[in-house]
Amino acid sequence: MANIYKNAFYDPSVTTPVTVYTVPSNRTAIVKNIQLTNESGNKIVKVSVTDSSATTDYQIAYMNITGATICNVAKAPVILESGDILKIESSVTSGISAIVSYLEIFDEKSAWLILLLYLHLM
Repeated sequence: MANIYKNAFYDPSVTTPVTVYTVPSNRTAIVKNIQLTNESGNKIVKVSVTDSSATTDYQIAYMNITGATICNVAKAPVILESGDILKIESSVTSGISAIVSYLEIFDEKSAWLILLLYLHLM
């Protein structure tokens, strides 16, 4: 399977964490950019990752945004494993949006293990 470049979008309707992207099975993702756009006013935005292997949430970014602003909160690539979840939370639901740009990489090792297990069980 090929590697795939994709985007995920955030347009909140709640002020609680919103799942923006979940890494599919047999994939690893490299998040290149988490671009926030604030139209006006003051907002607090938090970005977190749920590490599925540890079942733990980690806050990876916190921004207090004032006025019309576009900013990238991913200061370096963020590597996510299969099942990890990227979430964004905003203090308000209007005038804020985000785009997450990432590369999904096919995890051949995991796919082969699943195939071998499947063939063994048959």
